[in-house]
Amino acid sequence: MGQQSFLPEIDRKLTQAAVEAALEKYRIYKHITFEEREASTIASYTERFHGPTNQTSDQTANVAIHNVDTPAMMIAYCSRIERMVRRLPKKERFLMEERYLTDEHDYITDQRVYQIEFDPPITWPTYKKIRWKAFYKLALDLNIIVEKPTEGEDQNEH
Repeated sequence: MGQQSFLPEIDRKLTQAAVEAALEKYRIYKHITFEEREASTIASYTERFHGPTNQTSDQTANVAIHNVDTPAMMIAYCSRIERMVRRLPKKERFLMEERYLTDEHDYITDQRVYQIEFDPPITWPTYKKIRWKAFYKLALDLNIIVEKPTEGEDQNEH
């Protein structure tokens, strides 16, 4: 019998997908401009079937809060991702910056990165190892690691 580990087994594909989704969110926040909302100057009346709600709303305040908080949240998220990537070892950091953090992401392929961007070029298996190490560390930092279900756990419970 093998040694029993108390550490959960990680679902590599789902963890990689989660990290790639976080990096996609980073690119959207970083490279797409934020459109501010404007307060409506036309009063709107809605039919209340159950009487008054006794709630007042301040549309101007809600718009102002959104226009301040959303860009601040976007900047904070991008700064957090950039700090995490900066803490990675040199090769992992280079790979993440060249492949995932660039605004040219849609036009950069894995093959281009490991054959052209790395100097000297590296092999595909080496590239995959470096990428997985970087994804694993980012997933830990972002708390988005996906664990494989244990043998006794029913997958439909979630």
